[in-house]
Amino acid sequence: MIITRIFAHRVELPLCEGSYHWSGGKSVSVFDSTLVGVETDTGHVGYGEVCPLGPFYLPAYADGVRAGLKELGPHLLGWDPREISQLNERMDAALKGHAYVKSGIDIACWDLLGKCTGLPVCTLLGGRYGEKIRLYRAISQEAPEVMARKVAAYKTDGYTRFQLKVGGNPDTDIERIRAVRAMLDSDDRLVADANTGWSQHEAIRVVRAVRDLDVYIEQPCLTYEECLAVRRATDHPFILDENIDSLSMFMRAKADLAMDAVNLKISKLGGLTRTRQIRDLCVSLGIAMTLEDSWGGDITTAAIAHLAHSTPEHYRFTSTDFNSYVTVSNADGAPMRVDGYMQASEAPGLGIAPKFDVWGPRLVDVF
Repeated sequence: MIITRIFAHRVELPLCEGSYHWSGGKSVSVFDSTLVGVETDTGHVGYGEVCPLGPFYLPAYADGVRAGLKELGPHLLGWDPREISQLNERMDAALKGHAYVKSGIDIACWDLLGKCTGLPVCTLLGGRYGEKIRLYRAISQEAPEVMARKVAAYKTDGYTRFQLKVGGNPDTDIERIRAVRAMLDSDDRLVADANTGWSQHEAIRVVRAVRDLDVYIEQPCLTYEECLAVRRATDHPFILDENIDSLSMFMRAKADLAMDAVNLKISKLGGLTRTRQIRDLCVSLGIAMTLEDSWGGDITTAAIAHLAHSTPEHYRFTSTDFNSYVTVSNADGAPMRVDGYMQASEAPGLGIAPKFDVWGPRLVDVF
């Protein structure tokens, strides 16, 4: 089996809530998602999805995905998509960096491998652990009382994990954390995610002001060194996200005892293959994980579900169902939330079937 064609389409994913706000006044109302197909000489086709949150979040942007695929695609024609580790080495040799560009191809190759073997991707990634995957809900940055009301509403949908978007004015953020924590039960988990938005002194002010609350602190500052300083100034459970963009960075953070849990985003790390490497190290080293991606629709949600469901439950802190945040469905068969949980499909591959009627025009076609 060899790759004969790599193609990509663009799909817009409007948000159900109208807009999404996080640190630094950043916001988005419609996501620009790239749907990737890898076609073979046997007629099999695998699918992936890449949906950056925007060029102001991580060094990734939607047009960059498609430009990168045009550059990378010709180097992969004629290669066996089932030999995924070898294919990743080929991608790294042909295009330095740009992990997010490679992610859609890598996911599509896992989908292909599952279809060829008749196995779901979670089985190929290590096996299915447990019956379901606990989800969190991200709460867009708004006034404290508005965020608290939204958390109360999402609790009725079965969510027990909440990621609160802070990283704004420290005094308002303290109010946000207190207002939301007051809405929660003792066994609910709250993460105050600053998305790099605080300076070091602001972050230390906030963590000291909420010292009496049960709350996790996630990625308070832009640089790793600032986050490490905050980590050493608090006894709150601590999560790193944006700084962990490679295996080497993960190992550095582990050596420094810089985190209690880590947020692993599939496209930030270059696909399921690279994310699985760090996932397996986390299991061996006893580090809990949020397993997710930057954003996306049904295909991204399916990939998240397979990665999470193949991870031992003890180390799964949480994941998310991005397809429930948007108004457009780009594939059938994707996991759907039930009472705050989801499950990976038991069908071969990712278990999805593209809805070509909602896909935009083909913007990349390498053959």
